[in-house]
Amino acid sequence: MKLKDGQQVCHSQYGWGTVLECDRHQTMVCFRTVGVKRLVTSPKTFKVVGIEARKKEPVV
Repeated sequence: MKLKDGQQVCHSQYGWGTVLECDRHQTMVCFRTVGVKRLVTSPKTFKVVGIEARKKEPVV
């Protein structure tokens, strides 16, 4: 699965989020409802909802 920093994704449990970092094994996502989570990088884990990666915003 090819995810990019800044890309918008949806997770079945945590909802919508923005990819902060991604590699072959793990993806760190900032979710709107629960904050930052590190999850397994897998097509079963995320549904991509934004095709183009957006500019990464600083986490406050």
